[in-house]
Amino acid sequence: MIHCFTSFAFGYLAKARILARSIRRHHPDWWITAVISDQVPAGFSFNVDDEPFDDVLWADTIFGDASSSWIFKHDIVELCTAVKGPILDQLLQTGAEKLIYLDPDVAVFNSLQPMIDMLDEASILLTPHQLDPDDAESAIFDNEMGSLRHGIYNLGFLAIRNDDEGKRFARWWSNRLERFCFDDPDKGLFVDQKWCDLVPALFDGVRIIRDPGHNVASWNLSRRKLKIDRSGEITVNGSPLRFFHFTKLGPIGDLMTQRYAVDNIEVYELWAWYRWQIEQAAEPSIPEGWWAYRCFSNGVTIQKASRLLYRNRTDLQDAFPEPFDAGGDSYYRWLCDHGHIADAPDNQLAAK
Repeated sequence: MIHCFTSFAFGYLAKARILARSIRRHHPDWWITAVISDQVPAGFSFNVDDEPFDDVLWADTIFGDASSSWIFKHDIVELCTAVKGPILDQLLQTGAEKLIYLDPDVAVFNSLQPMIDMLDEASILLTPHQLDPDDAESAIFDNEMGSLRHGIYNLGFLAIRNDDEGKRFARWWSNRLERFCFDDPDKGLFVDQKWCDLVPALFDGVRIIRDPGHNVASWNLSRRKLKIDRSGEITVNGSPLRFFHFTKLGPIGDLMTQRYAVDNIEVYELWAWYRWQIEQAAEPSIPEGWWAYRCFSNGVTIQKASRLLYRNRTDLQDAFPEPFDAGGDSYYRWLCDHGHIADAPDNQLAAK
C-alpha cells in the first residue's frame, strides 16, 4: 500500500481537505494520514470518519510525557514541519512500502504513478525549487537567492522507499527535526528544509525529479508555462501537471504569482479554482487565527521570546516540564517574576 501524509494545524484544515480529495481522485487506494499539531477548538466537532483522511496522528502524542515541553519550543510553522521527521520514521516502521509527504496547500492534478515507479529504484525523491537558471535580476534574487537562504529542495514534497537507505534517511531527518527544526537563519536553519540540502551528499539512492510538472509554484513560474487544452488537461512546459503548490494564499502569493506568471492566464485560472475550493471546504466554526498552542493555559499569548528562552535553557525545561501551564509554580509565573512578561489581570487576558 502507498502511504501519504500531510501536516497542519486546524487553520489549514480546508487546504488539507482539498489535498486529500485531489489525491483520492487519482489514487483512491492510497492510505492518507493527517498529522495535526493542534487541538480541536471549542464549538467544532472533528470526526475523522467525516473527513477525507484515513486516520489522524496528533503532535502531542509523539514524545509521550515530553511532548508538551517539545511543542512549546516551536512556533506554528516550526512545529508543523518538525513533526514530519518523527512521523516519517514512525510510518516506515509500520511497514509502508512507499511513503509520500505533501504539504496541505498542494493539490494533485494528475496521477502520481510516475513517482511511485521511480521508487522502484530510488530510495529518496526530492524536487528542487528551480530546474533552470533565471535571467532577470529580480528572479535571481527571489528564486535562486531564495533557495540559497531557504533550501535547494522544496520539502512540501518528499517520497521515500522503505528500504535500508530510506530508513537511514528517516532516522537522521527525524533526529535533526526533533532537535533543530527552527527558523534560525543565523545558524543556517530554515525549519525542516535546509537540512535536505545535505541529502544527496549523505545518502545513496537519491533521485532529483526534474520533470517540470512536479511541485509547480510561484518560485518557479518564471521558467514554467502552464497550458490548459480543450479537454481540461493541464501541462507545464509540455509535461502533465502532477501537483501545484498553492503557497502563501493571499497578498504575498498574489504578488509573486503576478510577478512571474505575467500573462500566463492559465495560472490565474488555477488560483481561482483553488480559492473556490477553499471557500467550499472552509469550516466556519474554527476561529480565525486559531492555534491551541498559541497561548498559556490562562489565555495569555506566548511571545516568541518566551519560547526561545525556554528552548535555550535546559534548567527551565527541567523545572517546568509542562510550560503551557499558568498555575502556581509554573513557567508563566517564573516569566512574570523575572520581568520577562507582565502578569495580565483576568479581564485583559487574550482569548484563546
